[in-house]
Parts: sequence; structure tokens; C-alpha cells
Amino acid sequence: MIEIIPILKTFYFSIVLNGYLLTSSNFENLNKNLYVYVKDKEDIKVLRGGDMIMYPYKLPELTYSYDALEPYIDKETMEIHYTKHHGAYVNNLNSALEKYPYLQNYCLVSLLTNLNALPSDIRDSVRNNGGGHLNHSLWWEILKPNGSKEPVGELAKLINETFGSFNNFKEQLNKAALSRFGSGWAWLVLDKFGKLHVISTPNQDSPYMDGFIPLMGVDVWEHAYYLKYQNKRADYLNAVWNVLNWDVIEQKYQEAKQKLNQLVKTS
Repeated sequence: MIEIIPILKTFYFSIVLNGYLLTSSNFENLNKNLYVYVKDKEDIKVLRGGDMIMYPYKLPELTYSYDALEPYIDKETMEIHYTKHHGAYVNNLNSALEKYPYLQNYCLVSLLTNLNALPSDIRDSVRNNGGGHLNHSLWWEILKPNGSKEPVGELAKLINETFGSFNNFKEQLNKAALSRFGSGWAWLVLDKFGKLHVISTPNQDSPYMDGFIPLMGVDVWEHAYYLKYQNKRADYLNAVWNVLNWDVIEQKYQEAKQKLNQLVKTS
């Protein structure tokens, strides 16, 4: 049985909305597969994606080979990006939390949405490396060889309603990615009221830090595309649309809706 950790005896941090608190009685009504605050991590056999990432952190397993996304994302970039860049985030994050065992019991989203509560000597490391680990864990999951060209399910309808059409959405996300100065990400996110937005974040900042649930993101750090596309970020962005896994992104949307519905019921 997963044991919920008490915070200040009667309250629990919300992993979705920064600063949102749930009473222990209300927390019992939540789906504990989505809200993972565990004391005994041995009780959890599979930690997959998003807000279920716990210490000790490790690289998620890819479901495709390094060359599977060619010609859109080349093999060498994939291998370096995954093993060197993402691998460094994981190693640095584990190192930062080694001397603070009490923080090892909280999911990564909880740490990122409560940065000011963390010890000052590891705050920047958790922000940068924790954000990098969280963002990339989603990134690998929403990619697939011969990806679907358009959204599916309820999310497809909501994208059309929100942005007017899928093409309009693509233009807005590409614009957000192109206008990001330096390194960062462009995102499709869901807010706490169930509305979609296109946003951009700098460096490895997570949308969770601003109260949004990320559904899909595009990495616009140069290490994500420079070997193949050099400074042609627009060409890289156009290529990415060919390898998106819209089935997984629709699943992310359904999971996010469930979280929001649970929060509403407990408020």
C-alpha cells in the first residue's frame, strides 16, 4: 500500500498547481497513480512519465532506436542528446539531492513547483537539471517513427476550437519556438480551467512552474538540432511535425483532464 507522506501534518503539496494545498481527507479521494507522494518507493514498480518521476532519477527507456526518426532527426543527434545531455541532467540532479534525503521522497514536479522551499545551494541545480530531466522525459515519449500528421481524439477537437484549425495551432507553436531567444522550449499546455495555450519557456524551465500541465513540447536548444540543421531552426521545427506521436499526446490530455477533475472535486 502506498503511504502518503504528511506535510505539516495535515496538508499535502499539489503537483499540478503551485501553491495549491489539499487537506489530507480530500487527498484520500485522489487517484494515487497520478499523485505519487510515496514513502516506500519499493512499492512502486513502474514510474512512467510526467509527474511520476521519483528519486533516484534515471534515463527513461526509449521505445525506438537512435536512427528511427531519420531523416527528420538524425541518429548522431539523438544519441548525443539522449545519452550526454539528458544523461548529464539525471546525474547532476541525483548528485544535488544526495545530501538532502527528505527531498528524495517527493516527485520531481513537487520540487520544481516549490523551488523557493528548497535549500539555496541546490535550488538552481534542481531547476535546471530537474527541469531538463522532466522536459526530456516527455520529449522522448511524444516522438515516434512515421508519426501521425494530425492530432487525434478529443484533443484534436479542442485544438480546432481553441486555435481555429490545426494549421493555425502549428503556426502559433512554431512562432513561439522561433521567437524563443537562445535556448528553451515551446509548449502546448492545459491550464487549471481546462483551456489550451501555446507558451514558451526559457532554458529548462517546466510549464508546471507556471501552473500549466504540459501536453507536448518542442526542444529548441541547439543541441537538439544543430548537427543536422545548423542555425536553421525553422527547418528543424517543420521536420518535427513528422515524428510526433499524437496518440500519446491525446493520452496526456486525458490524464491532465482527470487530474483537473479530481482537483475540482476536492476544492
